[in-house]
Formats: sequence, C-alpha cells, structure tokens
Amino acid sequence: MFGFGILTGLLILPLVGAALILVLRGDEASVSSNARWIALFTTVLAFVLACVAWSRFDTADPGFQLVESHGWISEAIRFKLGVDGFSFPFIVLTAFLMPFCILASWTSVEKRVAEYMVAFLVLETLMIGVFAALDLVLFYLFFEAGLIPMFLIIGIWGGKRRVYASYKFFLYTLLGSVLMLLAVMAMYWNAGTTDIPSLLAHKFPAGMQTWLWLAFFASFAVKMPMWPVHTWLPDAHVEAPTAGSVVLAAILLKMGGYGFIRFSIPMFPEASHYFAPLVFALSVIAIVYTSLVALMQEDMKKLIAYSSVAHMGFVTMGLFTLTPQGIQGAMYQMVSHGLVSGALFLCVGVIYDRMHTREIAAYGGLVNRMPLYAVVFMIFTMANVGLPGTSGFVGEFLTLLGSFRANPWVAFFATSGVILSAAYALWLYRRVVFGELTKPELKDISDLNGREVLILAPLVLLTIWYGIQPHTILDAFAAPTEMLIKNYQAALTVAKTALAAAQ
Repeated sequence: MFGFGILTGLLILPLVGAALILVLRGDEASVSSNARWIALFTTVLAFVLACVAWSRFDTADPGFQLVESHGWISEAIRFKLGVDGFSFPFIVLTAFLMPFCILASWTSVEKRVAEYMVAFLVLETLMIGVFAALDLVLFYLFFEAGLIPMFLIIGIWGGKRRVYASYKFFLYTLLGSVLMLLAVMAMYWNAGTTDIPSLLAHKFPAGMQTWLWLAFFASFAVKMPMWPVHTWLPDAHVEAPTAGSVVLAAILLKMGGYGFIRFSIPMFPEASHYFAPLVFALSVIAIVYTSLVALMQEDMKKLIAYSSVAHMGFVTMGLFTLTPQGIQGAMYQMVSHGLVSGALFLCVGVIYDRMHTREIAAYGGLVNRMPLYAVVFMIFTMANVGLPGTSGFVGEFLTLLGSFRANPWVAFFATSGVILSAAYALWLYRRVVFGELTKPELKDISDLNGREVLILAPLVLLTIWYGIQPHTILDAFAAPTEMLIKNYQAALTVAKTALAAAQ
C-alpha cells in the first residue's frame, strides 16, 4: 500500500476518510449526507482490509506477524507495528463494529454530522493503533489519544449531563495513565529500548517489577474498569450517544485487558504472581457487587453498564489464573462481550430513537408491537446471561474453569455472579418486553426497520455461531497463550532458584 504494510494501511484509511469529510463544501444537508456515506464506505473498506490481513495471519505462530518498522523519534523509538494471536482479533472486531456504529447514527445524529463522523474515523485509527503498536511509546500515544475523540463524542453529542460525564471519563482515565508514562520512562532507562518484543525478552529486577506492575495496573484497572475505579463508566454510557456506548463497551474497555496480557503478565511475571490474590479479590467484588447494583437500576443503559463491569471481572480473574483455560476464556470473553454488549446498547438505541427515554418503567409489552425486536433482544439477553449455545457461555465457563484450578473459593464466589446476571438481565427483559401494552404512547411504535435489521442481524448470527463453534476464535489465542505460560513459569522458576541460592 504505497510502500507501507497492510497494518499502516489500516491506520491511514480512516484518516483519509476523515480528511475527505473535512474538505466537503455545500449546504449543511448535503454535507451531512455525504459525510455519512463517506464514513460508511471508509469503515466498510477498512473491515475488508482487516479481513485481507486476517487471511495472511497464521494462527499456529505464537510470535508477531505482519511486522513493519519505520524510523521515527530515534533508533530506539520506532514506528513499529505487528500483530499476534492476542491482538489481531481485536483489530478485526474494531473494524467489524465501526460500520454498524455509523449506521446506528444515520438518523439519530442531526447536528454537526460531519464532525461526528470525523471523530469516529479518527477514533477507529487510534483504537487499531493500540492493538497494532509494537513500540511502548507508540502504544502509549495511541492509548491516550483515543480519549480525545471519545471525550468529544460524549461531550458534544451526549445527553443532558454530557459535559459532566465526558470530563469524569477523561480525568479518571488520564490520571491512571500518568503513572504508566512514568513506568514507560523507567523501562526505557533500564532496558535501553521501547521495542515491545525486546522488552518481553528483557528481565526487569524483582523490586522494579513491583512498581512497574502497580503503575501499569493503575492505568489498565481504570480503563477496564475494575472496582472501585469503575464509577466513570455508568455516567459515560448513560450520556454517550448509542454508537459511542457501543465503541466504549465493545473496544475501549478491552484495552485494559489487552494491556494486562501484553505488558503486566509477560513483562512483570514475579509481580503478577505476587499481586494475583489482589486481582482475584477485586474481580470477585466487581462480579458480585456490580451485579447487585445492576439489579437496582431504572435506566437501561446504566444497567448494561454495570453488567459490563461485572463481565470484565471475569476477564481479570481469568487472566491472572495463569492457566490455559483462564487466559483463553478471558480473551474469548472480551471478544464475546464486545459483540453482545455492543448489540445490547444498539437494542436500547432502537427503542430510545422511538420513545426518547431509557427509563425501564416507560416500557412494557413491546412484544405486542415489536415481535422481531423482542426475539433479537432475547438472544442478546441470553448471551449476556451466558446461556449455552451463545458466545457468552464459552468465555465465562473457561474463566471459571481456570479460576477453579487456581483457587476454588474464587470460582465459588464468581459463580454467584452468573446467577445474579440472570436475575438482572431477565428482570430487564420482562419489564421491557413482556406484559400488557398499557401505555398509550407505545401503541403506535413500529418494529425494526431495514437499517436496524441490517445492523443487528450479523451480530445475532455471530453471537450464535461463536457459541456453537468457539474454536474459530480460540485457535488464535492458543499458541500465544502456550508461549506466555511457558515463559511465565520459566521466569518464576528462575526467581525461586535465585531466592533459594541467596538464602
């Protein structure tokens, strides 16, 4: 692609689309219409390019592939891109969901449409960059820069309390990342490079690992978010436009989990082993506590937001079991949650566009007027619960299996979260869909239109397909998981041997 690799092409393509939108001229209606079509065409083209890249990817190879490196700040800090089995599925997921985000905003966003589309295209580049970066400084820049378009999307096109929610989102995530910046500098001074493959092979001193792990944890824990630094997420979800909530839940939250698997566990194995009980405790609290909070919500978006915190608790729990089942289950859970939670927010957006309220009490009996919607909403609700046959079951089952091997008590308390998730999800579905159609304003409501079917149908098919054929994703995670555990066990063995010799 003009002298660049395919990953660079994936980064440049959305920016080209954003530039085309910025040079549009004419009256507001024509500019808005053209901006929508350019954004849709660009995101579809990016997904096609991601599929081409996936066709060149070897899932049996645990190392980095499609690597490209260009001169940047210095010989030690380069513009280096590459993917492995942990990162590439999230690039494909990002490219897959972006066209649906554009379609979901087709009629609901009416002001500053061109600027809105530009913000989403720039955000796509930054999100893909996070998963493709093979230089620590480059990763940090993509990781932090993604805050800016999301801050604007919430702050300009959000709800009544959008300014409060956008500032809370920005400040929470920025504060944690400042500590990560200090850790990045310390790692450069110790290793002499910011090249991620080189850092993975470098052994940091045990005392230094502790501080580096805590600095990275501060950033990734807020990003996921983990309890108790999760309070920004419900506000951000409630005030964000529908497509903003989809991107936030499906992609941005996954950057924290990806950070753990890319940096914390392989680069600081001794610290990860030491702090694993802390992660287990926070994960179990998140699973149980936020599920109970979700039961008390009256706003549909806020309920799904608390549900996301609970599901991310399974991810962190699975990752730090350091078992094949736990790690692969956690990674699978992130992909599945990206599809299911994004689809649930789209389902909320469908009825919000008709009724302009997200209050659960404002609905009831929708099955009488929207039978197709009721079926679609039911499938995603069941996947969110973790029903066998849906993608939601596989990730939760594997993480619980891994946690049982690591600590049966952790698995016991986490399993209660599965029961609670069924309680709040089914409670939501019953209140919204079932019952008598008594509210007069609901009697003229229409079922899914063609655009909404086009958005939701692929997500329904994938949710069921990945529940029946989970190996289509698990195969990508298998090789890097095996290599990660092997290196982790080797590092712990060396540390124990050195400690025994010192004594």
